Amino acid sequence: MTTPKLHVPAVPARPGEAPDFSYLRLAAAGELARPEPTVAVNETAQLAESLIRVLDDDGVARGPWDPKLDVATLKQGLRYMLLTRIYDERMQRTQRQGRITFYVRSYGEEAVSVAAAMALSSNDMLFPSYRNQGLFLAREVSLKDLMCQLLSNTRDMCLGRQLPVMYHSTERRLFTISGNLATQFPQAVGWAMAAAIKGESDIAAAWIGEGSTAAADFHHALLFAKVYRAPVILNVVNNQWAISTFQGYAGGEQRSFAARGPGVGVAGLRVDGNDFLAVYAATQWAASRARAGLGATLIETVTYRAGAHSTSDDPSRYRPREEFGSWPLGDPLERLKNHLIALGAWSDSEHTQLSEELERLVADAWKEAMTHGTLTEGEKLDPALMFSDVYREIPPHLQQQRAELALLLQTEDAR
Repeated sequence: MTTPKLHVPAVPARPGEAPDFSYLRLAAAGELARPEPTVAVNETAQLAESLIRVLDDDGVARGPWDPKLDVATLKQGLRYMLLTRIYDERMQRTQRQGRITFYVRSYGEEAVSVAAAMALSSNDMLFPSYRNQGLFLAREVSLKDLMCQLLSNTRDMCLGRQLPVMYHSTERRLFTISGNLATQFPQAVGWAMAAAIKGESDIAAAWIGEGSTAAADFHHALLFAKVYRAPVILNVVNNQWAISTFQGYAGGEQRSFAARGPGVGVAGLRVDGNDFLAVYAATQWAASRARAGLGATLIETVTYRAGAHSTSDDPSRYRPREEFGSWPLGDPLERLKNHLIALGAWSDSEHTQLSEELERLVADAWKEAMTHGTLTEGEKLDPALMFSDVYREIPPHLQQQRAELALLLQTEDAR
């Protein structure tokens, strides 16, 4: 009699070993059919297991998923993605200089956020994760406002109550980022259900990493989205690594994450997350489905976290240093740039000029943000703000604490 043995997912390559992406299930650009968004859920099963791609290795758009975007839209997408990368690089350096306390880059994942934001309506409600700054930049949230949040200064949108990068924007319909993983999925489903109850046409979209699919909130969200046909797009960003844990440990080894959609009765799409056109097309398809009252779509965007998980992480301790250079789906910025060049609508010199322009834009925004206070200089947030926006009516024990704080501050000022 044989004894059953547990299966432990294998990590393809560790530091010092050659990068190995042989586990990745790919498809050729333009290979997959594009059904109408009204298709039955079970007919999306193949789309959830394969990989929707539009751009080939030469930068040419192929197949029925090509959204046929005009050059102006493509250039705008490239601008937002390049701005996201330059902003990330500047803030990463700033953290290393000790001028902010923490940062999370989206290096290599810019298309995941920017393409999706551009494919959705400006009134659709977005529920980002902490690597979706491209959503904020594509919706043109002020660079200065984002930087002030990183500095926790007097213009901090979160009034000093959140970790850096936990932005929000009520005006631009971007929900508060949470450091608690997967919370945005049930929140997005609930918001979408409420919108449908009120007869609104706006939909919701949310993003989590593949590691967060292990959280109960992921499964609760899928259940409610399926039962009530909530008009929501649920995005799983499979960037291969949940901090130092390989995606196989979250269940991505045997089946795709997108396959969990059709498995519970929700449409599923697996998409090349480094292909701006593919992400745009998939989001557009899912949005059309949601607005038609046909319910949610679970989209898995296959990408690669090219940098560290955060400024507190050292990826060289758990994966080969040169892995990103071997990533078979390339760099999203370079791929869109090459597509525009192939169309005769862009050049290397124009790209350099745009990079320099955006570098100046980011530098100027940083100078302005610092005028509202830094970690060590300038005005500070009023400590009494901690008592506001928590209770409608402040309970007696907090009223007493607020009075004690005011007295303490007066005493300090008198000194």
